[in-house]
Amino acid sequence: MSTTTLEKVKTIKTLNNIAEVGLNVFNKGNYTIDNNSENPDAIVLRSFNMHSMEFANNLKAIARAGAGVNNIPVDKCTEQGIVVFNTPGANANAVKEMVLTTLMASSRNLFAGVEWTKTLDGEGEQIPKLVEAGKKQFVGKEIKGKTLGVIGLGAIGALVANDALGLDMDVIGFDPFISVDTAWNLSRKVQRAMSLEQLFANSDYITVHVPLTNDTRGMFNQETFSIMKQGVHIMNFSRGELVNEDDMKVALESGKVGKYITDFPNQNILKMNNVVPIPHLGASTVESEENCAIMAARQVKEFLETGNIRNSVNFPNASLPYAGKRRVATFHKNVPNMVGQITQAISSYNLNIADMVNRSRGEYAYTMIDIDNEVNGDIIPQLEEKITQIEGIVTTRLI
Repeated sequence: MSTTTLEKVKTIKTLNNIAEVGLNVFNKGNYTIDNNSENPDAIVLRSFNMHSMEFANNLKAIARAGAGVNNIPVDKCTEQGIVVFNTPGANANAVKEMVLTTLMASSRNLFAGVEWTKTLDGEGEQIPKLVEAGKKQFVGKEIKGKTLGVIGLGAIGALVANDALGLDMDVIGFDPFISVDTAWNLSRKVQRAMSLEQLFANSDYITVHVPLTNDTRGMFNQETFSIMKQGVHIMNFSRGELVNEDDMKVALESGKVGKYITDFPNQNILKMNNVVPIPHLGASTVESEENCAIMAARQVKEFLETGNIRNSVNFPNASLPYAGKRRVATFHKNVPNMVGQITQAISSYNLNIADMVNRSRGEYAYTMIDIDNEVNGDIIPQLEEKITQIEGIVTTRLI
């Protein structure tokens, strides 16, 4: 897999309808959008399932216009040296608004009340009287003064926490992996929970914003429900598998969980009482789709043109200011002496190194090296081949 000149036309393939404003990012530069290409330089998609796809040797990047990448065979991409991007934070405002909307609506029994009101169709002039007589069954609670527990204080969770404070709620947050950037943006009034158990025990409402991992799968279960307040409302706009549905059913029937709002309905969920099933609308806004498309396209474009990586789920993030010099970009095993062998290959052609960056992530690492002097075009494929032959190298590009 190699790219030796910036002048080469790069092919972008899309597997879903991608917002036009995102694709317009490729208007500046030598790019073509070809959804029939069997050998594109990059693929941009949303929820298309790629697990049965085979990837051609020219494919360098896949960008998911969204946060979740469970529809992409990430491990396979890593083994083939294909960088996988996502767009964390691009849909954060959309999801935040949905969380707050359902928080208030479920607390006031709005969804059930609306559905009941529709059953009065045909009652004619009796409807106002029936409404007055029936409304008492939908008396709800105000959220002011109640406590919201926010699990995961990333882009979405931090926005939810800050805005809930503006609604006069008390907010408890738990995130042992909170980033420095998020911490700066998080209100000081958000109380820090030292454990999930502390958050569960003190929250009237709980919203979860964490990825699905072996540690988080089924984190809402019989044991954790037992810690929570009676009648707690739980909002899940992250992943359905975070909840043990059998245990949730029992908790709903007992009243331990007053409402379960989920963006991931299925046959089991639809049979449960006091569930608000939402058809995966958390990030479904025009603005969110546009923001995700723009962010995905920009990340792909930057990587193809400079080798810089931002928001990758399988490569280490790495950035080196691009000054227009020839740049060697290699993805390789994270083992001793890799950088030394790469630099030795470069120096064997009497080329000087101007700058470099090396970042690792688990078993793999990514190295970019800028070459100070002019590079004769004839030796570019030779240099690429020499570096590629180093044991442990996965892919090499000269940009």
